[in-house]
Amino acid sequence: MSWRVGADIGGTFTDLVAISDGGALRTKKVSSSTGDYGRAIVEGLAMLFAEAGFAAGEVEEVLHATTVASNAILEHKGARTGLITTEGFRDVLEIRTLRMPRLYDLRWEKPAPLVPRHLRLGVAERVNHRGEVETPLDEDGARVAVEALLREGVEAIAVCLLHSYANPAHERRIGAIIRELAPGLPVSLSVDVLPEMKEYERSSTTVINSYIGPVLGRYLNALIGDLQGAGLRAPLLLMQSSGGLMPAAEAARLPVHVVESGPAAGVIGAQALARRAGLARVISFDMGGTTAKAGVIEDYEVARAGEYSVGAGIMVGSRLLSGAGYQLKVPAIDLAEVGAGGGSLIWLDAAGAPQVGPESAGALPGPVCYGRGNTQPTVTDANVVLGYLNPHHLVGGALPIDAAASRAAIAGKVAGPLGLAPEEAAHGAHLIAASNMIRAIKAVSSERGRDPRGFALVAFGGNGPLFAAGMAEALGMRRVVIPPSAGVFSAVGLLASDVEVHLSRSWRRLAQGLDPDALEMASAALAEEARARLAAQGFPAARITAQRAATLRYQGQSFELQVGFAAGEGPDVLAERFGAEHERTYGHRAGAGEPVEVMALQVLGRGLPERPRMPDRLSPGAAPPPEPARPAYFGRAHGWLETPVLARAVLAAPQAGPLIIEEYDCTCLVPPGAVAALDGFGNITIELGVASA
Repeated sequence: MSWRVGADIGGTFTDLVAISDGGALRTKKVSSSTGDYGRAIVEGLAMLFAEAGFAAGEVEEVLHATTVASNAILEHKGARTGLITTEGFRDVLEIRTLRMPRLYDLRWEKPAPLVPRHLRLGVAERVNHRGEVETPLDEDGARVAVEALLREGVEAIAVCLLHSYANPAHERRIGAIIRELAPGLPVSLSVDVLPEMKEYERSSTTVINSYIGPVLGRYLNALIGDLQGAGLRAPLLLMQSSGGLMPAAEAARLPVHVVESGPAAGVIGAQALARRAGLARVISFDMGGTTAKAGVIEDYEVARAGEYSVGAGIMVGSRLLSGAGYQLKVPAIDLAEVGAGGGSLIWLDAAGAPQVGPESAGALPGPVCYGRGNTQPTVTDANVVLGYLNPHHLVGGALPIDAAASRAAIAGKVAGPLGLAPEEAAHGAHLIAASNMIRAIKAVSSERGRDPRGFALVAFGGNGPLFAAGMAEALGMRRVVIPPSAGVFSAVGLLASDVEVHLSRSWRRLAQGLDPDALEMASAALAEEARARLAAQGFPAARITAQRAATLRYQGQSFELQVGFAAGEGPDVLAERFGAEHERTYGHRAGAGEPVEVMALQVLGRGLPERPRMPDRLSPGAAPPPEPARPAYFGRAHGWLETPVLARAVLAAPQAGPLIIEEYDCTCLVPPGAVAALDGFGNITIELGVASA
């Protein structure tokens, strides 16, 4: 029997899963090892192998979602990076764009560039937007610039010249000079990282690739060494921000594609669930210990964004107010995020009003009930006080819980100052956390022209199933789906992902009057390049697919929308699909005579496995023994109710709430008035409003 293994690092826990070729699923949840994230993976896998009864030699693939790249940016702990650009454009990285997150805040300052000004050097050269050389490259000046950066001790160099996407010759030559003067020094050329127009976005993306490359490379080399030392010789694949997998070597070369790898995995898992269960419209909701994320799946397809910011803070409300972070123009799953998780702190502001997050207790010290020194109550402490969480232990008994400490913290820090009973204060904190997370769901639904009432909510993460039903009810949604192994479902999502290659090229043309043959030739060439890259990874031609897309805009607009098209479909089809998407996204479309521009072409290449990556039904390990019923507080409308505590299997017959379903990796709450049952795939489905309908 062979196994595939997934490892997902979170801010609080590291989730590990293994699936056999027969569909047996085994999971392990361990505390994240801050500062050395790979240690938790290796040690956790050793425990997982011992408990599941198989050896490391039986593993054929190790899949990984990591926060190492994003943490390097957030903590400003990337490589000392130099930038070489066209003379006169060294400050593009600092000038940025006119986007500002707080328009009327005179005290707001742009984040410091990842490359300080003295490490940004210009060279004499000029290529225009048509790719014509107006000023030849000054090779002697380029050598002087490279030598100056080497004297400064840079660990990586990024090269981004004006309009190099139209003619890469000068960039290629500077790259050759760098390799001649400093063999082995990491070099990122914008024509390899992002061959598209828009100078700031291309510069920022290329610089980030150089900035995080050495950090991620060292991490991956150490992790591969540790895995091999533990007997794991299987190839290591990393989750991309877009939801696909890529080999570790390719991730080290183009680390910009794995910056947001962690959040992406859960959405891919929700997509696989939606396809199996026949749910065409789904909102995924992932709540862990530190943050909560929401994504949307329509017609079984994941919504993706063409760019996003790192270090911009929590993404809530209107995401048009951008500009606070570091821009990355690479494909990514379109997610909204809020600082609300089980470890989010409950506190009172200067006016005495209760607040939840975004600060978190993290893995250490964790919630008060963990007994690791924290005295400020968290969302987890509130849920313990409410009776929703097991008052004695979590994670199958591996994590002892001190319920009395949670109650004392809520009483002393929140309830007492507010003049409330501890359970009332805890319930208020629970509702505040839920309202914060509802903003993330609205950001990917109603703010994008989609009515959440027409979607099912797929909830997972260590805390997602605890909040999902209440949030769905507040949004008018009628169905909640809790997958098997929901607490480690992002790691399960790794197992459902395919190897992907994303390619893009600037290709600016007016759609009206565009030669269909020219469109076909350009997109076919990009598709062939994607196929060649996947073939180099060992995929035969019969198991490679290539999906084409284009970004378009009305002439004069600053932002584009992406639409897909098939081989042979012409510019008229593109223009019509763009108009329909513009109307759905923004509520209107221009008249037939308004010029539509094609800005860039994209191709998504997929390498498909010989057998399905996920069986129709997963077979988790043995469930924990049943717990006795316990009182749970459901607000003033219901008060304390004696609530049955059940195993998932009991829901083979529908059960009316209130219910608590306890599992190894998470707890699911079914409120009064709802009905829960298992579907044919082992998912818990919660129907809301059934009892009162």
